[in-house]
Amino acid sequence: MPTADCRLLHHGRIMRCLTYLLLLPETLKKSKKVGRLPGGLPVCYEILTLSLTSKKKPKEKKMAAELYPAANTNNTNLANGTTVADAEKTKEVRVSQASSSGGSTATTPTTQQNINNNNVDPPSWQCSHPTLRERNALMFNNELMADVHFIVGPTGGSQRVPAHKYVLAVGSSVFCAMFYGDLAEEESEIHIPDVEPAAFLILLKYMYSDEIDLEADTVLATLYAAKKYIVPALAKACVNFLETSLEAKNACVLLSQSRLFEEPELTQRCWEVIDAQAELALLSEGFCEIDLQTLEIILRRETLNTKEVVVFEAVMNWATAECKRQGLGPTTRNRREVLGKALFLVRIPTMTLDEFANGAAQSDILTLEETHNVFLWYTAAKKPKLDFPLTQRKGLAPQRCHRFQSSAYRSNQWRYRGRCDSIQFAVDKRIFIAGLGLYGSSGGKAEYSVKIELKRQGVILAQNLTKFVSDGSSSTFPVWFEHPVQVEQDAFYTVSAVLDGNELSYFGQEGMTEVQCGKVTFQFQCSSDSTNGTGVQGGQIPELVFYA
Repeated sequence: MPTADCRLLHHGRIMRCLTYLLLLPETLKKSKKVGRLPGGLPVCYEILTLSLTSKKKPKEKKMAAELYPAANTNNTNLANGTTVADAEKTKEVRVSQASSSGGSTATTPTTQQNINNNNVDPPSWQCSHPTLRERNALMFNNELMADVHFIVGPTGGSQRVPAHKYVLAVGSSVFCAMFYGDLAEEESEIHIPDVEPAAFLILLKYMYSDEIDLEADTVLATLYAAKKYIVPALAKACVNFLETSLEAKNACVLLSQSRLFEEPELTQRCWEVIDAQAELALLSEGFCEIDLQTLEIILRRETLNTKEVVVFEAVMNWATAECKRQGLGPTTRNRREVLGKALFLVRIPTMTLDEFANGAAQSDILTLEETHNVFLWYTAAKKPKLDFPLTQRKGLAPQRCHRFQSSAYRSNQWRYRGRCDSIQFAVDKRIFIAGLGLYGSSGGKAEYSVKIELKRQGVILAQNLTKFVSDGSSSTFPVWFEHPVQVEQDAFYTVSAVLDGNELSYFGQEGMTEVQCGKVTFQFQCSSDSTNGTGVQGGQIPELVFYA
């Protein structure tokens, strides 16, 4: 055969092999296990090699793909011994049928996938979650690719949690040192008995997805976990959650925890609530759960806004609870023992004689000598030496927001006939409303019965039915709620007063819509509950009495 013809035949064989190669199904080219010939070369490589080197006659030759079909194929590629030639014929038949039946260029499912997905694998969980955050979130508490496991919680209540070292190390310097530091952990399971499982899962969820799911029951445990593994953003979120959920009933417990976690802002907020709402805080169940050191700190507090008889009652409740925690009976001896020096931080001599005689003197917590000496201290000219503090607590000084610039009276104006005087207000800082300042009679000394209320969005937060006596002057006269009420910033509240007594009264004039009182700014607006003429510009309720 002439040289030119041999070259053409040689190139024709090459093109034929390349054609077969290009027509292989996509899944065959993507197969993890490529079929190999006895010499160890891949099938695709052998196709080209045979075409270039074989000297046999055309009738004696077989394509390598026919001799060595690809391994590890599925139904969409060359399964069950299907050859390249068979695949080519099948494809030609499909294309021919599609062309004869209708029109535009037809493609097989495989080739269509190649066009749409640029030769990528079929859609998977990675494809359906396009962002890194979404994909990371799927790995949270997931065994897939997990390279470490934690046994979280105490023995008997532990939980096995899968995790990924890289994600944890990126989110926490403690985990980074644990897994990649000089003293890196090599064990596949790590025990964490001092962290609650629920709190640990909240910690991990934040590290995988930036999502924070806090609940009142687990927020303290979560704060502990965030502090332990130095995740400041989560710790800050826990503190914010605690601040917004802070109430008198949990203020003492949170004070104890804030000291433990060294959170000064939370500690300050706790003191604000404990000082202003001392009676509610000290008589709450949460007070009985605090540690002895926190108890002593509270008892030394000068600004507790309550009577000492309330403080004494709270201390007795705590002593009983502590005996139970220690497995002791609540006897007098045991209660004195668990209290230790804390008993002598109660300012018993500052009680009234009646309060002492009907309370502490009959509690059996004091010895006969202590009781005798206190009675002498009340009554004798020569007072005995006592081991209890003698000075009364300072408490909190109430502040007053006066919303009128002047007051007046007229012979035929401002009468009380059981109608409601009401006004709305809002503040820019959290405060505690303790009561109202009201005008009295313009015709001399008079006694009034009054019902006062504090509401938010129609819900009554506090109310009191009481009496006060006015002296005929234009002064304001305080009327108190039973307990101070916490008022949040940037929300409108409604205060109301219904008076019954001398009809003619002083009234306010030149009312202000905004009043600066210390560090607190008040805003006022009219209330639809007002049926006796009180509004922003004039009327009754001249003062709000509060602690801040």
